Amino acid sequence: MAHTVRECLLGLIFLFMWLLIKANIDACKRGTVTVKPSPVIPLGSAANISCSLHPKQGCLNHSGPNKLVLLKVDRIVHFHYGQSSTFQVTNLSLGMTLFVCRLDCSPGRYRVCGAEISVGVAPEPPRNLSCIQIGEHGMVTCTWDPGQDTHLKTHYTLQLTGPNNVTCQDQCRCQNCNHLNLGISLTSDLAESKFTVIVTAANGLGNSSSLPFMFTFLDIVRPLPPWDIRIDFLNASGSRCALQWKDEGQVVLNRLRYRPFNSRTWNMVNATNAKGRYGLQNLKPFTEYEFQISSKLHLSKGSWSDWSESLTTRTPEEEPVGTLDIWYMKQNISYNRQQISLFWKNLSPSEARGEILHYQVTLREVTRKITLQNITGHTSWTGIIPRVGAWTASVSAANSKGTSAPTHINIVDLCGTGLLAPYWVSAKSENMDNILVSWQPPRKAASAVQEYIVEWRALEPGSIMRFPPHWLRIPPYNTSALISENISPYVCYEIRVHALSEDQGGCSSVLGDSKHKAPLTGPHIIAIEEKKASVFISWSHIPVREQMGCLLHYRIYWKERDSTAQPQLCEIPYRHSQNSYPISSLQPGVTYVLWMTALSSAGESPQGNEREFCPQGKANWKAFVASSICIAIITVGIFSIRPFRQKVFAFLSALRPQWYSRTIPDPANSTWVKKYPIVEEKTQLPMDSLLIAWPTPEEPEPLIINEVLYQMAPVFRHPYCPKRGQGFKGHSTPKEDTTYIASSPQPIRTLTADTRQLVNLYKVLGSREPNSKLGNLTSNLTVTTGDYLPSQEGYLPSNIGDFPPHEDPPTDSLELEEHQHISLSIFASTSLRPLTFCGERLTLDQLKMGYDSLIMSNEA
Repeated sequence: MAHTVRECLLGLIFLFMWLLIKANIDACKRGTVTVKPSPVIPLGSAANISCSLHPKQGCLNHSGPNKLVLLKVDRIVHFHYGQSSTFQVTNLSLGMTLFVCRLDCSPGRYRVCGAEISVGVAPEPPRNLSCIQIGEHGMVTCTWDPGQDTHLKTHYTLQLTGPNNVTCQDQCRCQNCNHLNLGISLTSDLAESKFTVIVTAANGLGNSSSLPFMFTFLDIVRPLPPWDIRIDFLNASGSRCALQWKDEGQVVLNRLRYRPFNSRTWNMVNATNAKGRYGLQNLKPFTEYEFQISSKLHLSKGSWSDWSESLTTRTPEEEPVGTLDIWYMKQNISYNRQQISLFWKNLSPSEARGEILHYQVTLREVTRKITLQNITGHTSWTGIIPRVGAWTASVSAANSKGTSAPTHINIVDLCGTGLLAPYWVSAKSENMDNILVSWQPPRKAASAVQEYIVEWRALEPGSIMRFPPHWLRIPPYNTSALISENISPYVCYEIRVHALSEDQGGCSSVLGDSKHKAPLTGPHIIAIEEKKASVFISWSHIPVREQMGCLLHYRIYWKERDSTAQPQLCEIPYRHSQNSYPISSLQPGVTYVLWMTALSSAGESPQGNEREFCPQGKANWKAFVASSICIAIITVGIFSIRPFRQKVFAFLSALRPQWYSRTIPDPANSTWVKKYPIVEEKTQLPMDSLLIAWPTPEEPEPLIINEVLYQMAPVFRHPYCPKRGQGFKGHSTPKEDTTYIASSPQPIRTLTADTRQLVNLYKVLGSREPNSKLGNLTSNLTVTTGDYLPSQEGYLPSNIGDFPPHEDPPTDSLELEEHQHISLSIFASTSLRPLTFCGERLTLDQLKMGYDSLIMSNEA
């Protein structure tokens, strides 16, 4: 059909061109052009072309002779002077060739006439003649193969003869015509009648006829394709259905074909006398199918109808089958808790048999019967569980029809058993899409291995959980695996090979990539710190997209600033968890320039950023420790000599400010003062009993202390030191040792029993001779005005009697004590100097004071 249309278009084009040429020739008014023997010649034949002028159509007399020129498609092939000219042409090509005769005169050129010569071949007998009638009411159409192209106009005549002298004929005049419609329809009442058709081809070079073709009604009638196709799923089953359609009444045989929508292979089924209904089985649930149906009028005769339009539909869901392939990772987050991350692969469509709505995750502790359950719509789940106990995990998939069988896995330490760790693990790049991983079984526990898990994950520094893992399950007798899914070129992957037994696991890891090249950039130095005797360099890792595969090493370069020498370098094995490294070969006080690069098996990256750093250095700690020890030994040796130690203490005391002194306790807060008023309050003794004298015959005569309002300033020359045993009983300070300066004498205050208050009796310290009386207290009393009882060391302890006897100090010692009170302080003195006592010392527990004693003495 397409060939015929093309030939017709070519004929129209040549006709249009010929009409234009005829218009230019101006209807051959000046002469004629003839072709002999014929304008249609076989291929390889010659032809004579004659051009003759009509009378009085030549050039004028003054224009010169007539020049006749023969043109072949605007190209001169012959010319002649005269009224007529003849020229023989040969080697003409197939098809039509146009020749034009032209008259050339001196003033101009004029077209005389033209002729066409067609070159072709005689038609061949048509072959493969067949006829068909589409539907019971269609028209009979016959087709044939016209054979070789004749390049000439060929006439085809189709003639049909049948019973009762039935004759029908039709013609077509197109070049290479290959089909004709007789315009008649055969009916089923002529089902057993025979018909004969013949096609005849003819052109200017000859004619030929085809062999006769004989047929019956059933032979040529092709039913119309089935229509109105519907499908029903029995009991909402996803594996069984019933197809329904409509056919022509004479159809006795059908064929059905169906396939999953993404498949190229058809499943074919024949159905006899189906009457427009047929049931199919063994379909895949939740699968989109394409259905088509064809029909035939006879079991053995005739032809199949065209396939019907496709019916596309999806089968209903059914309960999932199969089990999930699950894997896990665990990470300790505290001393008693761990994080479990479960991963699983999607079920295949044939296993899911529907849309998976969610996954049921169950964690169970075997010994304590603890069960944790969760539902998720993702293909991963993360939870926190205790670190103690034996845990198992199970995952099942659920759709609208049911749940798949759960997949169980024991939660063990995947890399906890070194005996199960495979060795000699290697990763080799096969091409841009594959990585070949190989290993050797554990040396001592190969028989305990139940399966191998090859796990890989895109490597990202600083994170181990961002990218989910991918894995393959390998039987225990295999020691290699080809990774061909979920990998990309120029990406580094951490590959682990796990060897699993029933309740233990061991693993080994290696880095691998499918394709690599030199890194695009180098590491970026972010900090340089000096710690002890090393310089620590910290860097940020190269972005994953710029690593271009797996890195093998980092290099740290350094050289002195403004130096032209080659830089020194340090090569570090690449670890994605390491981002700092110490260097101990830098000299203190020298400014260095440092930078880093990265290396892969394909080459070294460009250098990263440059940083300048000048180590400060530190003193030699060994020399410092040695010198400190020596100084300490010398100091201890010097201070072990007592005279030297005393002189140092005296010198330091002289440097001490006068306002700085140790806090002296207040006697009013002593235990004795607090105890006896409480006793008096509790016993509620009468006032008269308080006037009874307290001392026993064994007690010494009490020292009477009275408050004197004279203000005196003592001036001390030399301390008076009585001999041991003399005590204070018969002692009074000589006049030559102490000088008193009195001013504004005030009357003595009389203490009465009416006040009944405890007065401060420590204002004045006095002593009297054994035979002195109270009345002479003011004249014979040695008085120092002060706030407290002074001594060389402040108040004296009550157990001073337990101290060893006091010896007369040597002269040096006296001088030292005298110099102890020489003040070299730059601060002004605002307090009285303490009194110095020697020999027998007065203590608070040897003093008994009270206003009652004074009253008794006065009465006496």
